[in-house]
Amino acid sequence: MYDVIIVGAGMAGLTAGIYAARGKMKVLILEKNVYGGQIINSPHVENYPGYSDISGVSLAKEFYDQALSLGCEISYETVKSIESHVVKTDKNTYQTKTIILATGLQRRKLGIPKEASYIGRGLSYCATCDGRFFKDKTVAVVGGGNTALEDILYLSHLATKVYVILRSNQFRGDKILVERVKHCPNVQIVKETVVKEIIGDSQIEAIKVFSNQEDKTIEVQGLFVAIGLIPDHAFLDSFIDLDESGFIKSSDCTTNIPNIFVAGDARTKNLRQIITAASDGAIAAMKAIEYLHKN
Repeated sequence: MYDVIIVGAGMAGLTAGIYAARGKMKVLILEKNVYGGQIINSPHVENYPGYSDISGVSLAKEFYDQALSLGCEISYETVKSIESHVVKTDKNTYQTKTIILATGLQRRKLGIPKEASYIGRGLSYCATCDGRFFKDKTVAVVGGGNTALEDILYLSHLATKVYVILRSNQFRGDKILVERVKHCPNVQIVKETVVKEIIGDSQIEAIKVFSNQEDKTIEVQGLFVAIGLIPDHAFLDSFIDLDESGFIKSSDCTTNIPNIFVAGDARTKNLRQIITAASDGAIAAMKAIEYLHKN
């Protein structure tokens, strides 16, 4: 019997483990892939307080080592289902008093050849994370929703030129954001276009797109993909309340189940960054401890 089982060893899950372990709880963290979550794909992290520049891998290792040093157990297993006090994985069945869901999310990919090999070499799924590395360069943003529009506006203050690649002939986001984008002098909107290929050896040098029934090449040093987010918790049953996009409904890291909490990108929130993930992890852990003390 564990006091707390945390599903996910990203920055939110590891922080939750650190705080729960410091509260003298018996903690198990379950992770299906590698610890650290998406941040391990970032070669440089410059927006986490205390570090002017650190690799995502190095920062994640510091979180991981601290969780282990405090007594957290970490096991690499894929969670298949949860109940209020039971977590089933592909290897074991665990009993627990509380659960913290820190499953994170997956950013929707383009689905083109060799896409993954360019991550950290000019390809990014987070403009606020990596935009500053493209100051005075030419970049492209793929997407037409609010996230893409916000990325375009952010990058327009950094990059020399921003190409906007739209699959359709119009944006899907808020009109006020659309108008701001249209008034940016260094933004060029390319409608009814899809990215077919990334060109470059060690870094992105250009993208090949299909537009107006023909292939075209656009020279860019950076490509930002903002075509949607996919919550990474397919194992959740219907007893956890989700919003229309599949994120766990929560404004304060609690859920509709009293002993189940949520932290990080998996929940409804406006800003998804390392610092907010860590904040969620701390809050979720303290709420779990509070629940345990009362029950």
